[in-house]
Amino acid sequence: MMTEVLLEARDLVKHYPIKTGIIQHVTGWVRAVDGVSFDLHKGETLGVVGESGCGKSTLGRLLMRLEEPTSGSLNFSGVDMYKQSPTGSAMRKLRRDIQIIFQDPYTSLNPRMTVGDIVGEPFDIHPDVAPKGSRRTRVQELLDLVGLNPEHINRYPHQFSGGQRQRIGVARGIALNPKLLILDEPVSALDVSVQAQVVNLLESLQSELGLSYIFIAHDLAVVRHISTRVAVMYLGRIVEIGNEDEIYERPTHPYTQALLSAVPVPDPSLKDSRKQIVLAGDVPSPANPPGGCRFHTRCWRMTKEQRQTCAVEIPELATHDDLVGTHDSACHFAQVHRIEE
Repeated sequence: MMTEVLLEARDLVKHYPIKTGIIQHVTGWVRAVDGVSFDLHKGETLGVVGESGCGKSTLGRLLMRLEEPTSGSLNFSGVDMYKQSPTGSAMRKLRRDIQIIFQDPYTSLNPRMTVGDIVGEPFDIHPDVAPKGSRRTRVQELLDLVGLNPEHINRYPHQFSGGQRQRIGVARGIALNPKLLILDEPVSALDVSVQAQVVNLLESLQSELGLSYIFIAHDLAVVRHISTRVAVMYLGRIVEIGNEDEIYERPTHPYTQALLSAVPVPDPSLKDSRKQIVLAGDVPSPANPPGGCRFHTRCWRMTKEQRQTCAVEIPELATHDDLVGTHDSACHFAQVHRIEE
């Protein structure tokens, strides 16, 4: 049973202008995010996957309101974020409830600040969470919570490993007791063994603190391990969204099917019998995306008869009742394709 909806995104659009010449005349637009809608329920993890440049990180910045949208609405806990003043008290409270953990633990921490100052900095902006007299104790509690030695509070980021630095970023992210954490590829810069440790930490924190996650990544194996539901993005749009089992076992969009076929498998016998789907051509430019279905220029499943529809009509993200499962797919001719076949 689904819990209460925490976040509602409707038709989010972010276009960046392309400027040329001395007077910086706008000659076009980069359609980084182009009509994204989804709901996030309390306590769940929504994984967002796709190739580099598909708009995942831009979407994360829109959800934090680090970027202003071109259009669309974003409702968090009953409040429309984009209707609030960027510097107003309502937006200030929302920023406390939504925190982000960045991809690179080597550049997201100020090298001139101690770990205690980094983790405790949110309390300077929201002093009501931890009064000055109790901040050091609170910071040490946070370090202990993420598996770091509280006695290392006076050390600097360069004195920690990559995995430890990301734990510092997690401690800073949960300092204000947020409701939602946006994780922008939080383990992609780490070794595989360290990735597992950080993912396990995130899962335990979610259970202990009642957090909701939006987990942005390109590693499908990691996303499956941590996510409740998965959204697959291509050229600024969600092409398929559903729970983890439906996406990984019964994908209906040809792009999702191609992504899953490329996931490495440890079993050599299964690898030999598995058919990998190789996509033709390059990803089109978001400054000049194809008409109709954006994936049709690389679609491995489209027939000549289907081309007239796929190249002209934009598919809606909708449930296909004739297929196994109930998840949404943006494909005119969606069909289940098992990767092992």
